[in-house]
Amino acid sequence: MTKIILDAMGGDNAPDEIVKGAVAALAKDKQLKVVLTGDEKKISAVLAQQSYDKGRLEIVNCTEVITNDDVPTAAIRQKKDSSLVVALKMLKEDEEAKGFVSAGSTGAVLTGALLRVGRIRGVSRPAVCPVLPTAKEGKVLIIDAGANAECKPFNLCHFAIMGTAYARANLGVKEPRVGLVTNGTEDHKGDPLHQEAHELLKKLPGINFVGNVEGRDIMSGDIDVAVCDGFSGNIALKSTEGAAMAVMKIIKKYITSSFWAKVGYLFMRKTFKKIKGVMDYNKYGGAVLLGIDKVVVKSHGSSKADSICASLLQAKEAAENKIVDNIKEMLSEVDMEAIGAAES
Repeated sequence: MTKIILDAMGGDNAPDEIVKGAVAALAKDKQLKVVLTGDEKKISAVLAQQSYDKGRLEIVNCTEVITNDDVPTAAIRQKKDSSLVVALKMLKEDEEAKGFVSAGSTGAVLTGALLRVGRIRGVSRPAVCPVLPTAKEGKVLIIDAGANAECKPFNLCHFAIMGTAYARANLGVKEPRVGLVTNGTEDHKGDPLHQEAHELLKKLPGINFVGNVEGRDIMSGDIDVAVCDGFSGNIALKSTEGAAMAVMKIIKKYITSSFWAKVGYLFMRKTFKKIKGVMDYNKYGGAVLLGIDKVVVKSHGSSKADSICASLLQAKEAAENKIVDNIKEMLSEVDMEAIGAAES
């Protein structure tokens, strides 16, 4: 049995959709145990309408909630009985707790994970790592997607190492192809940060570095790990999400624009349904915060039950595949001083 802690009060749709997501995950995986942290009365009210295995679900009552309006560092230190802080404390102290999921404030989750759980020794900065579908029916990791707006070359090297470990463990890719996202595929392209990072990545042992890639290449299926600074990565991720939603709206608009379009849709609806499923971020779960000493998954703030369910199963899989240990092993094989990490 794998125990995963879930912040029941985090996110735009808490606690209803969060609790329903936990129930759905329990139904899908009989080896999963979920601990819900938050307002016990509100959580129990939602659970009263659900059917679930009571032996695999626990509630830990909390009297406070950290919101998007709170300053992350101050909130983590002051709201000690919040659903987020209590959950992270449990994750740190309970050996049976293997992972944590929250759809709450990204800044608070990042700050709380660093302060309450701690980073892996040797990691300069933890990074947010979401999963996206590719044109070749595979998956690609974007790292970093928003945790570190300003980076140094050795940070990007750490991202490549952690992304490689994650792709091996959770995506089952033996030799993940790592690309550095910049404004051109030539070796000399990019600003000084990306030019220097490119040279370091070429020499980094254990990394299958395939060179620079452009934003349009991220979902091509030609790479497994897209290494970005957090500023560029976040823009790439949000642009991709926005483009996917825009395309689906355009398709829907023209399907209903004429009689013959509607007739054509009748023959193509199964195909459109498959496309919609591939582009739906809810099925891929959340973004793993790589570099923290236990598994932490940040689910989308607007997550509904399906996304929370996927995030819980994602956290369980990452824990069972020993992603933290894999990152530690890869770091131990790299000469950090050789890539300038000593500066951190």
